[in-house]
This record gives sequence, structure tokens and C-alpha cells, in this order.
Amino acid sequence: MSLDEGLRTRLDDLIASHDVTLFMKGNRQQPQCGFSNTVVSILDTLIPDYQTVDVLSDQDVREGIKAYSSWPTIPQLYVRGEFIGGCDIIQELFQSGELAETLGVEILDVADPIIAISDAAASQLRTAVEQQGGPGRDLHLAVDARFQANLFIGPVDGSEIVVESNGITLRMDRASAARGNGIEMDVVDTPQGPGFKIQNPNAPQVVQLSVEELKTLIDSGESFEFMDVRTEEERATAKLPNTTIMTDAQAERLSALPKDTKLVFHCHHGGRSQQAADHFAAQGFTNVHNVEGGIDAWSQRIDPNVPRY
Repeated sequence: MSLDEGLRTRLDDLIASHDVTLFMKGNRQQPQCGFSNTVVSILDTLIPDYQTVDVLSDQDVREGIKAYSSWPTIPQLYVRGEFIGGCDIIQELFQSGELAETLGVEILDVADPIIAISDAAASQLRTAVEQQGGPGRDLHLAVDARFQANLFIGPVDGSEIVVESNGITLRMDRASAARGNGIEMDVVDTPQGPGFKIQNPNAPQVVQLSVEELKTLIDSGESFEFMDVRTEEERATAKLPNTTIMTDAQAERLSALPKDTKLVFHCHHGGRSQQAADHFAAQGFTNVHNVEGGIDAWSQRIDPNVPRY
């Protein structure tokens, strides 16, 4: 198709709005084709945050990006405005290490990680490998840039680090190995039945902050980002001093701050703020706090003049 100036400008703006943009079928959470899923899995391994554009939701963008890039297939990856390629090229660049370099990710030489697998987990994994494994297929453990762990049986490409634990062989890419040293794996009961519990000591942790500790922090005069993740309506009813309401613009501003910036999140009772805190910890922020009990606890234990609702 021909590419009119209006569509070209739209694509220019989409690509310029984020350092890393992936045009794909579906989105990061729900890829709608195997090729898109493959590229999402690779990017998740390397970086915590990037933009995806669902071409299935916009036929003009779906066809226009092919003309824009002079590339006939989807997905397509752009990094800092430069077209990188489609699925096959991205896989090749990932295996060679060039993709990490292009993304600005430093992956150092890593020692073989130590993984502790319980007897119960080893038994479950052994059964899975017997049922689903085979020539050229083995058990993999991936730890993405958000420190989310994923066990799967898939093809062996020969570049992985091989880890042995309790009679189980695990294959890990180098980035996962660097993030996964010290992982402990067990089986626990869940409402859906037995499931794997994977504890990673390297994952960023959110610190729980009592309202008394928050009061001490405020009184100290220390500089920190104090974010209110409630709605505008709730904030009109009651608010804490020196807080900033979380908006998309504020989230973008926070994401650009140094990763050691002190971030404190609060909401009504602490649930929504925990989710926000987890999100920024997953982006690599190392000094993230959630106010336990939220503004309601503040009203009850610190300042009764702040209305409860």
C-alpha cells in the first residue's frame, strides 16, 4: 500500500515515543501469534519496559508499517528509531549477544548459578520432562528483566548455561543465569492444585512502611517521591501533604528517574499502592516503599483530622 503523510507521521510519532517499540499481533501480555510471542519472550529476558503496538487493532498501521519499514512481515522491532528486523533476525541477534548490545544491556560473564530444587519439585519436573521432552528438547528456566521466573520445555540451542540440581538438568540463557543465582524451587498447594513456588533472592523487594515510620520519614525532611495512587474523587475527600497523584505522565516521569530514587506509594488501604510499588520494583528501582494500611491507617493512628471514608 502507499503510505500517506498522515499515516507516516503517526508511525513516526509511535516509534519516537519510546526507546523500544515492537509492532506485533496482540500485546505484551497476550501475543496473538507465535512469532510475536517469540520476540516478546526475548525482549522480556533483556529489558523490563518497552512499547508494543497491536497491529490487529488497526489495519492502517498493520499495512502501513510494512511499507514504512520496507519489511513484509510482523512483528517488527525498532530501537531508538532504528528498524532492527523481524522475528528471525531478532532471534539471531539475541543468540549472538548483539541484541543486548543494541538495547544497551550489559550481560557480564556469569558463573554457573546455584539452584536448589526440593525433592517434591524434582519429582514433578522429572515427570514433565519424561512426558514432554525428547531429542533436542529439554527443561529451561528463564528469569526475565522483571525477575519473573518461567519453567518450560523447549528446544535446545546450545548457547545456554546448564545447571544440575537434585538430579534435574536446567538450561538457562546468560541473562537468566545472572538473575537466578540462589533460586529455591518447591511445590506448594494452590486453589488450582499443586504448583511450583520459585523464590529468587535477587528480585527487587518492596519495603513495607508503617504510618509511624512514614511520619518519621516526613519529619526528617529527607527528599523522596511520595505518590498517591487513588482516584481524584478519593483525593478530594482526603489527602496527605506533599503527595502527588499518580497519572500516566507521572508514571513516565518516575520511570526516567535514577533507579536508586526513594519511591513511596500510598492508597486507601495499601492494596493498590502495593501493585504500583511492585511495578516500579520490577523496573529495577531499588528503594521502593508501600505504606501499610494507607491513608486510612494514617487517619486512625497519626492524624484524626484527615477524614476517613
